[in-house]
Amino acid sequence: MKQGFEVGDTRVDVETAFKNPQHPFRVALVCAMWLTGFDVECLSTLYIDKPMKAHTLMQAIARANRVYPGKDFGLIVDYNGMLKSLREALAQYALGDEGGSQEEIVAPIEERVTALLAAIEETEKHLRSLGFDPVRLIGTKGFARIQALADAVEAVYTSDESKRCLEIMARQIFIRFKALLMEPAAFTYAERHDNIEAIYKKLEERRDTADVTEVLKELQRIVNMAVRTGQPTVGEPRSYDLSTIDLEKLRDEFAKKVKRKATTLQDIRQIVEEKLALMLQRNPQRMDYYRKYSEIIADYNREKDRVTIEETFAKLVELAKSLDAEQRRAAAEGLSEDELALFDLLKKDNLSKVDRERVKLASRSLLESVRKLIAPLERWTEKEQTQAEVEVRILDHRFQALPTPPFTADEKQLAAKRVYQHVWQQSAAGALGAACAV
Repeated sequence: MKQGFEVGDTRVDVETAFKNPQHPFRVALVCAMWLTGFDVECLSTLYIDKPMKAHTLMQAIARANRVYPGKDFGLIVDYNGMLKSLREALAQYALGDEGGSQEEIVAPIEERVTALLAAIEETEKHLRSLGFDPVRLIGTKGFARIQALADAVEAVYTSDESKRCLEIMARQIFIRFKALLMEPAAFTYAERHDNIEAIYKKLEERRDTADVTEVLKELQRIVNMAVRTGQPTVGEPRSYDLSTIDLEKLRDEFAKKVKRKATTLQDIRQIVEEKLALMLQRNPQRMDYYRKYSEIIADYNREKDRVTIEETFAKLVELAKSLDAEQRRAAAEGLSEDELALFDLLKKDNLSKVDRERVKLASRSLLESVRKLIAPLERWTEKEQTQAEVEVRILDHRFQALPTPPFTADEKQLAAKRVYQHVWQQSAAGALGAACAV
């Protein structure tokens, strides 16, 4: 034990292992050395069976009272009846010679159990206010439980605010229950805790889609799933041709046949949000699409009736269609996604056809030049010298490649600054470097 634990090719001493909440060494029996002056922030429970007084007792108890994420309080299990000694120590070291407030500082375990119950009841009250009775989950199994959980999620998705409130309340329950794992009285409420945790996990599920065409396919898949009778699918999964998707029919199916509209809408929101994030990362000039999405969601959160949900679905479908068109724009311009991002940063309104082509050529040559420059540079975004070198290269290239007119010197200077900021952000995120390696 004194030699520590082997972790791969290295050895970790016992103190380091005990301070790491991920290490399996979680229980230690100590006599004196770790009772005072040993700081383990994640330590939550201390069992005391050794007579202690005054500052020794105070320091020992302080081992379990450090602040740590996910920790609501420190639990002291006393096998020695030292409450009187603790009060005397607090009077001497915490309250001072003149005494002061005699309010009880150490809360009995019963109060912590009561606090857990209060958190559960408050969360259940919130669910009832949204139209779901958590009693429906008590003792349920199989299909009945699946149905009840689906109804709970549908109720929580009434608005973004109702979802955020539920998540905050649930996390408080988890913290308090975890701190009482060794207290038998807490297990009276274990099933109610588990039911809320099941709802919480359903809310945390995420979807992933590769491109906008897949977004629209996924919209149809979600609606199709929502209108099914629950019978298992037989055979291979269907693949969709985007050109064959009838979006009007899709909207009609949603409006007339989907039972849990709020849940289905939330699934679609997640798909659109993920795609928007990827598209904005590649090209910051697409911010208008994000603003449009934000307006749709703001309108939805102001009014949550059935008609609003159906209108929001229709708007999200239209937005997904516009994202699909935007994603095809690079190919229509004869540019890659990275070249299109630079083209959008460099171009100006009312360019002639000839000047647009010259700006496209400038975008291609600039991207190639910047990639060659930064490829051998290690962590160039963190060093002033290499930052200046890249910025000067971009500025020089702009003055040489952009036509004059229609571009003025000030416009070239501003365009170079925008391009440098974009290149820096892409490189810092590893996106531009990854493209260079292709």
